[in-house]
This record gives sequence, structure tokens and C-alpha cells, in this order.
Amino acid sequence: MQKMPHARRSGLIVKEADGEVLIYDLERNKAHCLNNTAAKVWQHCDGETTVAAACSSLSRELNASCDEKLVWYALEQFAKDNLLEETVAPPAFIVGGMNRRQMVRTLGLTAIIAVPLVTTILAPTPAQAATCFPTTTACTSSVQCCSGLCAANVCT
Repeated sequence: MQKMPHARRSGLIVKEADGEVLIYDLERNKAHCLNNTAAKVWQHCDGETTVAAACSSLSRELNASCDEKLVWYALEQFAKDNLLEETVAPPAFIVGGMNRRQMVRTLGLTAIIAVPLVTTILAPTPAQAATCFPTTTACTSSVQCCSGLCAANVCT
């Protein structure tokens, strides 16, 4: 039986909110939102739980049948987003690079609400997020001005 990989813990800020998990990757300046199903898979990424056991647990928690492909699909997303400590090697019956549409088709109509989804956005660095001053605003340095020019203590 293949075990679940370890979820990456270092360099991440992880918060749970309304059944979802929000993860901010400090190293890559990316924010990830794991839907309820992906969050439940993430909780099993402890290096000890088997994929079959995680699938069985998901079936109980979601009150729906769970195919191991669902778990592997989530693990592929986590690996793609660098959220795992080690790489995962799916078994031969798993087709790599399966998208959500293929996953729903493979698992059937009942999987539509259960498909694990990881939404990722690139967060700006603090320097990129800083607000600059418009022209004619008082300034003390050129970096404060949107134009990049501070002349006689006024953005030009």
C-alpha cells in the first residue's frame, strides 16, 4: 500500500476557514485555496496514512463513494504547487496530467461536488504592493513617486 506524502510545513502559513484551507507560500509569494475535498486530502498528507485509508476516510466524511483517483488528483495538484515535501509517484492505473473535466468524467456525476480543487494566485511582493504617490504630491524620495521622480520635494 502506498502511503500519502508529507505535506510541506516550512515556509507556509496555513489557515482553515469554513471547511477550506488557505495556504500562503512565503518562498514563492503564492496563495492557495483548497476546497473542502482538497483540504480533507491535505489533512491526510502525514507520511503515515495510506492512499486507500485516506480514500476510505473521505468516503465517510463526504458521505459519497471515493475512488483513489480522486486522492491522486489532489496529490498531483499539491505537487504541482510545491505543497509536498517529496514527489509522489502515482500507480500505473493513474493517468498523469488529468484535468478536472477528465476527473469528473472518470469518477462520474457524483464527483462533481467532490473534485478536489486548488486555486492559486500570485501574491505581490511587499515592494510591488506598495502604493506610490501621484504627481504634485509632496515626497522625500524618488521611490515614493509613481513617476520615479521627486524634484524639490514634489512628485513630478
